[in-house]
Amino acid sequence: MRFAWRTFLLWASATAVPFFLFTGCGNSSIVGKWQMSGTQDQIVWEFLSNGSVLVGETRGRYKFGDQDRIKIETPFATTVYVMNLSGDQLVLQEPGGSKLEFTRVREGPVKK
Repeated sequence: MRFAWRTFLLWASATAVPFFLFTGCGNSSIVGKWQMSGTQDQIVWEFLSNGSVLVGETRGRYKFGDQDRIKIETPFATTVYVMNLSGDQLVLQEPGGSKLEFTRVREGPVKK
């Protein structure tokens, strides 16, 4: 019985580690600055690798869920979006609701 339990624990560990590695870093390409399209004030959202997000001047947190979902929490609201990321284009859409479109901000070399 003891052997079977150890075998099960080894199997569970071996299958769980790749799952968590995949879900933890699978969306790392969102990290960076994104400029919202089609708005007058050109709001920039910055996603940091530690799960923090800066929306304009407002700080918050983000977390990935299943089915391409991302939850963004700020002091003012918590919103779940369906995320579509393709190269330098990001679309966040509330399920059955409004859509936010972004373009990645590319920062060039610093000129001296």
